[in-house]
Amino acid sequence: MTEWTLDAAHANVEFSIKHMMITTIRGRFQELALEVDFDDQAPERSSVVARIATASITTNEERRDGHLKGPDFLDTEKYPELLFRSTSIAKISDRSYEITGDLTIKDQTHPVVLNTELLGTVPGLQGGLLTAVSADTRISRNDWGLAWNVALETGGWLVGDEITIHIEFELMAAAPEPAAATA
Repeated sequence: MTEWTLDAAHANVEFSIKHMMITTIRGRFQELALEVDFDDQAPERSSVVARIATASITTNEERRDGHLKGPDFLDTEKYPELLFRSTSIAKISDRSYEITGDLTIKDQTHPVVLNTELLGTVPGLQGGLLTAVSADTRISRNDWGLAWNVALETGGWLVGDEITIHIEFELMAAAPEPAAATA
């Protein structure tokens, strides 16, 4: 099995959610750490642990970001990370997989399924190999106790319940060491 490491410069964790029931607000987490045991010959035998720094959240709006970091939402001082740990991987087609795992937010853990696509493997510019992965899921924020909201006068809620999460990252495999010459 080839040893793969995260290329952090090519890793994104993005999310979107409805605001006032009509507008989509998008944001991202800027700090992601992955522990990947990737079997490029049989990806369904792989495993992944993702750690996301909650304080790295940004929606490009400072006041909103401060609210998201506070106790009404992520409470970043008390809960510094989101944790995803895969429990199984099922092959759907040659490039599509379902990664089932446990997502922990604010000490509450629930199972989620990441619809995942292997985007391809290519030779790296510095040698070795690069492989790219894209994964999507939707969660109910209320399941994790992220229930803060305001009722709208016209009906509905200020903040939607469903969060769409999109993750893309590259993994790098070092070029194999040349075999030692034998006499």
